Amino acid sequence: MQAPISPFRTVSIALAERSYAIRIGSGLLGRVDTWAGLPKATTAVVVTNTTVQPLYAAQLKTAIAGRFSRVLELALPDGEAHKDWANLQSIFDLLLAQGCDRKTLLFALGGGVVGDIAGFAAACYMRGVPFVQVPTTLLAQVDSSVGGKTAINHPLGKNMVGAFYQPLMVVADLDTLQTLPPREMSAGLAEIIKYGPIVDMVFFDWIEANLPALLARQPEALAYAVQRSCEIKAHVVGQDERESGLRAILNFGHTFGHAIEAGLGFGVWLHGEAVGCGMVMAAELSRRLGLVDATFVARLKQLISRAGLPVVGPLLGADEYLHHMRVDKKAEGGEMRFVLINAPGQAVMRSAPDALVREVIDVCCHAG
Repeated sequence: MQAPISPFRTVSIALAERSYAIRIGSGLLGRVDTWAGLPKATTAVVVTNTTVQPLYAAQLKTAIAGRFSRVLELALPDGEAHKDWANLQSIFDLLLAQGCDRKTLLFALGGGVVGDIAGFAAACYMRGVPFVQVPTTLLAQVDSSVGGKTAINHPLGKNMVGAFYQPLMVVADLDTLQTLPPREMSAGLAEIIKYGPIVDMVFFDWIEANLPALLARQPEALAYAVQRSCEIKAHVVGQDERESGLRAILNFGHTFGHAIEAGLGFGVWLHGEAVGCGMVMAAELSRRLGLVDATFVARLKQLISRAGLPVVGPLLGADEYLHHMRVDKKAEGGEMRFVLINAPGQAVMRSAPDALVREVIDVCCHAG
């Protein structure tokens, strides 16, 4: 008898006893078998936001109801500006008020903000309770839900307060991408595009050729893009879980990008928009250091622009950029360090002179 065909593609994160699966497919949220393998517990808590809640919370709660005596729900305000202490505290308030124990299972249903804050709450509550990532945005499916980074923002820096804490499972239901606003879809494409210059230029070629299909949200194109992105991130995280070395390459574009987010105010630009522009700036810095040529920079910039992302940075002023980049998590002893492209498909972490960074900011951030 032939074995039944799995309803999902699986990518594995190999972290010894913390290993887990990423399940990728369409129609997964409402399937009972999607959630097979999770521990049974008295209580499940679905942490979501006010945008995602009316779309998908009931579907998830119905599918998991048979595994728990009760399923609670908390909807946070939507947006990066709400990834803060106050909303983290609201999760703790619910857990404590409802008498949740150490076996309580949290489900992070939403985009990167929900995944980061619910994951951080899971890491902290009673010194750690299990949680599951259920990403509903493209950016979360290909990046933030994978690898165990959890955090909240501080007014002085993005993701500066957090923990490495791995989920039990990641479930990426591609159907949720059909309700994404176009701007959010483009933001997610930034995190897909980054995997090409740092690791896999064959994938970069594929993205260039299939960008229209991705923008049109064609299921097969989305499935491959999410799967390949997760494969690359899984490979990197499996070698460097806590970002002591190799994992830092996943932050290509993020040093400039985080400065944009912090300088403008969190939420003014979406994270993916800032990363897209940040990749252009990091590529230009790579060129000025003699690592790549102008043709590569132009090719990357064109793809980012075709994806609907900004390629010109906001006029914050070089001093403002430098201030925020010096408190970036990759900085050491106040010295800025950047993920740069050593050659197409190969990233390197290194510092750069302030004067050269200022030149890049002046060239890449202008009016008109």
